[in-house]
Amino acid sequence: MLDNGNELGLMHFWEAGDAVTHGVAYLLLAMSVVSWYYILAKAWIAWRQRRSGRTALERFWGARSLDEAMAELRRTDTERVLLPLAEKAVAAASMRPDSSLASSIDREEMLTRVLRSEITQSSARMESGLTFLASVGSTAPFVGLFGTVWGIYHALIAIAASGQVLIDRVAGPVGEALVMTAAGLAVAIPAVLAYNAFVRVNRLALAELDGFAHDLLALLLTGSRLETDRGDVLRGAVAPLQSSPMVR
Repeated sequence: MLDNGNELGLMHFWEAGDAVTHGVAYLLLAMSVVSWYYILAKAWIAWRQRRSGRTALERFWGARSLDEAMAELRRTDTERVLLPLAEKAVAAASMRPDSSLASSIDREEMLTRVLRSEITQSSARMESGLTFLASVGSTAPFVGLFGTVWGIYHALIAIAASGQVLIDRVAGPVGEALVMTAAGLAVAIPAVLAYNAFVRVNRLALAELDGFAHDLLALLLTGSRLETDRGDVLRGAVAPLQSSPMVR
């Protein structure tokens, strides 16, 4: 049995490691810190955007005119969830295609392209950081496994050098190897869970944004939504934005 002076612990495992082991540990620590930064930041942003988007959507469709709806959207959509989409769509619908390139494009097609482009940009913004989380979730276990293999290698070297199996020569490297395995899993598991959660959140947010884009397109072309609740005032109260006849 080991005496108190030789009791094993994390500090003993750390001191038993070499530069490679320390480098692997620092790499896992950096991956964990950055992962948790993205997890907390994106969770906070997603919560604020969902709350802001719901309020802005209700105020937008509760307005009595398009100008009032846009004013309500600018006031309530503090996280700019719907505002960029609405502003670009209204600006495109108000464009006068007299002698510009827009004169050769059908008005509905032009609005559809503008809305699709903005939705694509919104999707790219939502996916920011997800690639890193996915990379951490897939590589951290292998980084920890590398530390494990390196620790076992040192254990075998210690056994070969001593000529006999001694617990004090083997326990340090083996314990170091097990710690690296656990560290790799501890870094990877939260990253994978967060990635899956954010993918679902983004999918729902994009579905809501796509629905708003369809309703907005119908509003700008016909003056009413495709589908609406009974409490909406904007339905039928706004005439479609008219433009001068297009030159064919």
